[in-house]
Amino acid sequence: MALKLIQRCPLLGQIGIQRYPPVGPVCTTRLLSISSQGLPLCVACLCTSAIRRQSSKKPQSDCGIRSLTTIVKEPSFVASSSVGLHRDSGPRFRLTQLHRPTAAEEQAFQQRLGSCSSSRQVFTLLRTVEIISDTMAAAALHRVADLEQEGNSLKDPTVLEKDTIIALCFQLEQDSGRLTDAGLISALLACTRLFLDPWSTLMVRLVSESQERLDRGQMSVGQLCILGQAMLAVEGPGCVMLEQVMEQIQKQEPAKWSLADLLAAYRFLQGGVGEYGKFRDLLNAMHTHAVKVTSRMDPPAVSGLLSALVTLNQTQAMPLVINLCKQAVRHVPHFTDEELTIVLGALMHFGHSDHYFVEAMERYVPTMAFTSHPETVTKVVQFFGRRNILSPTVFDAVAESFVYRADDYSTSQVARQIMALGKLGYLPPNAGEVFRKVETILRTRFSHFQPRTLLNLLHSCTLVERFPVNFVSKVFSSYFLQQLQEQGTGMDRIVLAQLTQLYMTLKLECPFYEGPRLLPKYRVKSFLMSGRSLETPVDAHLYNSVKNGLVDLLGARSYFGSKVLTPYCYTLDVEIKLDEEGYVLPASHIDEVYKRIALCIDGQKRFTTNTRQLLGKEAIKQRHLRLLGYEVVQIPYYEFEKLQNKTGVVEYLHQRIFPHTYRLSW
Repeated sequence: MALKLIQRCPLLGQIGIQRYPPVGPVCTTRLLSISSQGLPLCVACLCTSAIRRQSSKKPQSDCGIRSLTTIVKEPSFVASSSVGLHRDSGPRFRLTQLHRPTAAEEQAFQQRLGSCSSSRQVFTLLRTVEIISDTMAAAALHRVADLEQEGNSLKDPTVLEKDTIIALCFQLEQDSGRLTDAGLISALLACTRLFLDPWSTLMVRLVSESQERLDRGQMSVGQLCILGQAMLAVEGPGCVMLEQVMEQIQKQEPAKWSLADLLAAYRFLQGGVGEYGKFRDLLNAMHTHAVKVTSRMDPPAVSGLLSALVTLNQTQAMPLVINLCKQAVRHVPHFTDEELTIVLGALMHFGHSDHYFVEAMERYVPTMAFTSHPETVTKVVQFFGRRNILSPTVFDAVAESFVYRADDYSTSQVARQIMALGKLGYLPPNAGEVFRKVETILRTRFSHFQPRTLLNLLHSCTLVERFPVNFVSKVFSSYFLQQLQEQGTGMDRIVLAQLTQLYMTLKLECPFYEGPRLLPKYRVKSFLMSGRSLETPVDAHLYNSVKNGLVDLLGARSYFGSKVLTPYCYTLDVEIKLDEEGYVLPASHIDEVYKRIALCIDGQKRFTTNTRQLLGKEAIKQRHLRLLGYEVVQIPYYEFEKLQNKTGVVEYLHQRIFPHTYRLSW
């Protein structure tokens, strides 16, 4: 079987493995590694003989020349006996298929396994059992991987040299042909998570046996997905077995899949197989089925599925996202920190929020702000900020915890929490304590901030009228500006706009500032730009309604200007010019302008979604226009939309713009 597998794997030729004709009686299903000294390794050590010592790379990317692998005589061993290790040491459990543990025993084992917080505890647990099934053995390996995996390596690679692991792997190797389908593929996946060498005897045995089972075509969808995940880790997306797995999955009807199989398929596709728009028809059929079963999903299922949808960028699956959000409402108090972080990130990715979900978060956040993981707390604030939802309950609780916990936050987490406050233009009751803490962090960890992170933080402070002048001045130094350019591919317009507005804020609101100036080459001429902008474009429908009313009020279209770009980078929705006596001048008039009136026609997008509070960027705009000498007149949508007729519109505009003058009829 192994020879057949070797012949089918194109990877062999790439890594320098040579083939030798068998000499003497051999077992064609066993490959033994040769040590670097040329001596054959003993059977008990073989399964971990080629464990990666440099575990920084994924299995499929390790294409160096390995130690010589050949076919040798099969050593004799006693089947179904306890494992004999060097010096007769180590555990004495047996892997059995004849008299499997009962379902209750397996469940109890899984529960005890889940409570293990270290690999040593897993090994201790294994020593307490005499008989384990293949699925229990695989679960033990998975638990070790959960505890030891760190990125693309193990925290402690020597864990694989422990007698218990060696014994477990040895029995899996010897009994590979007698393992159940579920136990076989789970063990294979666990080995990839432990970064075992793909060409160690254990791995070759498991892969070759999996190939034989796959050829029979009797695996369930869930088992196919687990096998696919394992082969993706071993050989990458070009693996022949992977193609065979996908062919068998596509022959199935997702509408008939169990919930477990459906979730396994999403995880598998998320692993890299379903990227770049592949298998669109399969995914759409899966989405259709998933919509019908979301009500049965537990917290891990909801977060896992949302994570898959984000990775696969399934923007066409909004009905499924909406259903998952509704189901998440029930699970908010029961999500782990990691799961809640994923859910919030996914909802931000798809731009969706639900009124009931927001209410559930408002009930939950005050109970977790002081205890949850810093990234989870930060993601909560980010979610409310990104969705423009101003919830004093949430922000006050987080602000209170910020004062006590900020020293443990990363610079990115500090910045993102303050950015949410700035975006919504909200100051919590303990704002003084919060921003004193921010200033302390800036003073002690200034050099730790990434340039753009620091710029975002300082800019957000100014949106809520907090001015850390000593630190803002450093932003205009040539050294910082050079760092800002080197961090990305140069400065984009939003960065230049932030620098310009920061400088303008210092000049207008901090008259005592005498620090460095921002050179003209770093300034923009307009804050209004496509995409992310420091101004919100005027709502077209609301603007047209106001414009028609102004024509009736002033007598002609020529008496006001529209979308006027000022010398101060801000764009005015409407500008009205008055002479010294208070008469309206034509918009084209330049001389003898005594007063300028700036009409801010504020549509819904300029406010938070659930309150009538201006966003931070709109508040600073109106604040700066007043400091620049404009008379700012706000026309909010919630007032204008109440007007019933033309007469009401004209009267309203007259009252707002000229509250102290008597209007003549034209």
